[in-house]
Amino acid sequence: MPVGRRSGTLTGSKKKAMRGSRRVAGTLVRGVSATHAASGKEDDARMKVRVTREPLLAALQSASAVVPARSPKPVLSNVKLEVQDASCVISATDLEVGIRVEIDGVESAAAGSVLLPCGRLMAIVRESPPGTLFDIHSDGTAAVVKAPRSEFRLPAEDPLEFPSVAVFPADACFEISTPLVRELVRRTVFSTDNESSRYALGGVLLELAADAGAATPGVIAVGTDGRRLAKMEGPAAAHGGSPAAAQPIVPARAMQLIERCLGDAGQPVHMAVRPSEILVKTGATTISARLVEGRFPRWRDVFPDRPDAAHVTLVAGPLLAAVRQAAIVTSEQSKGVDFAFEPGRLVLSGRSAESGESRIELPIEHAGQAVRIKLDPRFMSEFLRVLDGATNVTVELTDAQSACVCRTDDGYGYVIMPLAAD
Repeated sequence: MPVGRRSGTLTGSKKKAMRGSRRVAGTLVRGVSATHAASGKEDDARMKVRVTREPLLAALQSASAVVPARSPKPVLSNVKLEVQDASCVISATDLEVGIRVEIDGVESAAAGSVLLPCGRLMAIVRESPPGTLFDIHSDGTAAVVKAPRSEFRLPAEDPLEFPSVAVFPADACFEISTPLVRELVRRTVFSTDNESSRYALGGVLLELAADAGAATPGVIAVGTDGRRLAKMEGPAAAHGGSPAAAQPIVPARAMQLIERCLGDAGQPVHMAVRPSEILVKTGATTISARLVEGRFPRWRDVFPDRPDAAHVTLVAGPLLAAVRQAAIVTSEQSKGVDFAFEPGRLVLSGRSAESGESRIELPIEHAGQAVRIKLDPRFMSEFLRVLDGATNVTVELTDAQSACVCRTDDGYGYVIMPLAAD
């Protein structure tokens, strides 16, 4: 019996020892596996790049126009820095508009991506001396921005949580000159209306057709708020194939961003239209925007053929000055200015009970019958402001109840609906 008890005791000890060994071995295996996984994750997240202050600041200034000031998704307050070989791309999005900016002249030591807080990174770069060379690297938990005399360690979120920003496709697209795109935006976007619910007036309609056999080949941009309408047109060509004609309605803020990012005049702009978005590439910048949904008014009906209308040619600069002077005494309750086109002169007059009256005369070449119309001076001023002061403007009038149509020789048309006469 004593021997048996000793054997039983020894057997139990061996089992406990074996179970303990297995626990230690399992712990070691799990520890080693975790170490390897963390090491692999660190390798994937590590990114190193060297970039000069000026191109980095320019890219951040463009991207910051898209970064939302407030958002239910905090990750959108960041910009994404992606490095691959000798290329470096900064991207930002608010889920409606996205932007990708390629930075030239970088030195990359390790490929990868990192999210950086846009506001703080801009402040760091902006407050650094001109020509500063920045070394930016990530270790998976934080991003380090280092200069010769400064160093910042910024919290870095997971780049995988950042929404993807569209890359410009290699398919056929439209090609438009940079000066024309600039005028397309400047001459139409001020006429849009973001508060309209009946029509899709919060964007600019782009009618694109590169086929010479199309009814209206080229590009036409139209913006309206229901009380005035601006139209600008010009040539457009096909690039990389034959793109299908399209009529996207582009958000006004996306159009303004496109103008802001335009490059040299000799560098063309490329546009590609998808079912729900438009992509615009200008130089090293690609902008993507979700299209405005809804119907756009039949704008061609606003430009009727009126052979009996009076046509008066005026110079934009002097007319703008006269309109501004006449509007000095107007008010919100009495904001109209009377335009009296008389033989040899244009008389502009404004009045309000609290501010008094104004009368401005402008010599013109008009020998026909007198025509009087009351217009909103703000609408006329906004039209004239986007023109060179020496531009000739042809004003087309019929009576006080019909629209006033203004045209220039370079494809620009503008319609203002009259105000009710007192």
